[in-house]
Amino acid sequence: MDEDRAVEAAAGTAKSAWPGPSRRRRLLEFLLHAAKRLDLRPVVKYTALSFFADRLLPSLPRKMGFCGARGGRAVTSWLLEPLRDSNLELFALVAVWIASKIHELKPLSVKSLKALGDRIIADQHFTCRDFANAELVFMEVVEYNIGSLNIAFTYLEELLLQFREISKLGDLLNMDVCMEILDILYETEDSSWLFNSPCQLAASTLVTAYVMSVPKQRWEFPILPWVTFTTSYDEEEIMKVALTILMHVLKPDEMKEKGKRDFNI
Repeated sequence: MDEDRAVEAAAGTAKSAWPGPSRRRRLLEFLLHAAKRLDLRPVVKYTALSFFADRLLPSLPRKMGFCGARGGRAVTSWLLEPLRDSNLELFALVAVWIASKIHELKPLSVKSLKALGDRIIADQHFTCRDFANAELVFMEVVEYNIGSLNIAFTYLEELLLQFREISKLGDLLNMDVCMEILDILYETEDSSWLFNSPCQLAASTLVTAYVMSVPKQRWEFPILPWVTFTTSYDEEEIMKVALTILMHVLKPDEMKEKGKRDFNI
């Protein structure tokens, strides 16, 4: 019994430390860079981010056997043992590949992804067969959970559309600002928990973008009551998450690099 508890405690420590803030940030920056190079539509980009950051990365410790006998069936593959950064970058491209198959009539070809990987994955050139093998491993690790409706971007897009239908101020609310906010939150490990409630995150992101995009003298629309009514979330919960988002987005180091951002503060 004590041994089981020790194994579980060690597993919990390993899982909580995985993959580490700097490594996670590098991997998500890699995926965002790949999305830009491939000129992905936003829905493909954010579906890929959800598959990779919200599903694959959290599942890897358990599937690699870090959680002992109670962690479910372990997945074995040369892509996981050892788990190099180049292999994780391959999985990021595979997430893009799967997302494009879901959302595009003409999905990305494995050859185009291989060509990109050859340019941006350091120290390793993967074959087309490696991409196919990585897709199978990816699907096993996430247990074939590739539903794409329950992601923050989908909810956010719908909320913004509804807002623009009822208020002219919606035209001042830039979707690019909303997406910049989501990108920053994905890159920051201590805000990753926000994506556990994608609809609430979308509502709070819309409120945050409204505050950042609409001139203060034109804040006549009751954005917070409207969002809470539309989503059925508590106003206090939306406000709490919106403030958390603002704390991450308006950090001093981000403000210093505001020339690289498109925020209209």
